[in-house]
Amino acid sequence: MEHFKFSLIFSAVALACAGWWGYSSGGVTLALSMVWLALILAVMEASLSFDNAVVNASILKTWNKYWRTLFLTVGMIVAVFGMRLLFPIVIVAQTADMGMLEVWNLAINSPHEYSLKLTSHHAEVSAFGSMFLMLVFLNFLLDEEKELHWLGVIEQKLGLLGKINAISIFVALSVLMTSLTLVDDANKFVVLTAGIWGILVYLGVDLIGQILETEEESPEIGSMVKKGSVGGFLYLEVLDASFSFDGVIGAFAITKDIVVIMIGLGIGAMFVRSMTIYLVEKGTLDGYVYLEHGAHYAIGALSLIMLLSIKFHIPEVVTGLIGIVLIAISVWSSIKYNKFIKILDSTDE
Repeated sequence: MEHFKFSLIFSAVALACAGWWGYSSGGVTLALSMVWLALILAVMEASLSFDNAVVNASILKTWNKYWRTLFLTVGMIVAVFGMRLLFPIVIVAQTADMGMLEVWNLAINSPHEYSLKLTSHHAEVSAFGSMFLMLVFLNFLLDEEKELHWLGVIEQKLGLLGKINAISIFVALSVLMTSLTLVDDANKFVVLTAGIWGILVYLGVDLIGQILETEEESPEIGSMVKKGSVGGFLYLEVLDASFSFDGVIGAFAITKDIVVIMIGLGIGAMFVRSMTIYLVEKGTLDGYVYLEHGAHYAIGALSLIMLLSIKFHIPEVVTGLIGIVLIAISVWSSIKYNKFIKILDSTDE
């Protein structure tokens, strides 16, 4: 419970703000309604992003205290206020050729019109986020150096494909081109461009990390990167952004009030932060060896769902349940694996 203390305090304050916002706009009934909607959004965000917490923890566990603290403080401020409040405003401002202040006033005074402008660009946002997430999944799956394989021989064989240079980029681009069949002719170019940008951003962040990891030039820097770096920090920020796209867009199906959306998603993001800290400090990933696998498979599923959502409406509850089920199965597999190892050890003795 200690790891979730701050999140609980933050939630209480945030829900009080949601209540005040509703009360100032329409009295007690609206206040209770706003609090309830914020709670629903918080649960939705936490369920959608649980796999994000696992992946974050798998990366943060090797970082030193400085970079870990920086991500869990500054990084979370960017995640809560930047990606869940400012980024949607930036999207509307750029696509609708409006000023930031003008978009903010539109969001506050005409939330329905604001949501229409934002959701009208759902296809581009989904293409960008899905390509970034797909490369995260593919580079985990197609890794010839990975020693533990959740799916046994199948995963082992797929891992051998990692010997082929740029195989993950080839697969991602192939999926992107195929997904264009879901898009009407008028929007194909912008969706393709957004998807390519998702790939370029992933490669750009990876490039920064590779430059910093050049041990031939500075062995100290290579050591530092394994404990945390600018490249790693940017990678986790973009990863969180890709996860938050789905939550932000989906939130408008529940409410059009941008203040309540920010509060609800912010609460969910804080619990994801607490879960990340818990997983790192308790060493949970070491005890549940397939948990990281389950999280990455959930990321792969989310990337495909985001592409399908370009044409088909897929309820957020489905997206969340797929991630939870995959992680639950990975935990179950990990428990079976641990029992098997114990039996082997006892046999050797």
